[in-house]
Amino acid sequence: MDFIDRIQQLANRIPQQMEHCQTEEATKNALVMPFINALGYDVFNLGEVIPEFTADIGIKKGEKVDYAIMMDGKPIMLFECKWAGSDLNKVHASQLFRYFNAVQTVRFGILTNGIIYRFHTDLDFSNRMDEKPFLSLI
Repeated sequence: MDFIDRIQQLANRIPQQMEHCQTEEATKNALVMPFINALGYDVFNLGEVIPEFTADIGIKKGEKVDYAIMMDGKPIMLFECKWAGSDLNKVHASQLFRYFNAVQTVRFGILTNGIIYRFHTDLDFSNRMDEKPFLSLI
């Protein structure tokens, strides 16, 4: 099964999963983890995907991003997740913005509610997340 087929399969599952996704944790388990897996990462391998990754910012310690995708022991992509009913137009990406800046090796940040995925990078300024996503998947 290729990437497009895996994403289509996940999209087809959303209507059946929605009634059960009443919390952020349920959304992560039912929708986000399968998406990360479809990207080719093993969500059960802590060398590839670390849940609750610490992204300390200055004096603010204990900041946690929902998932960090790892490569060669360094985080390269961060996922900030909200519950499936969240309106991402109202959820400001500031939390992801802070995490992105705190983790120097990251080049992609994804804000998601498990249905919409907004992909951000640092094209405008190095190691500073762009305000607008370069890709949105719905």
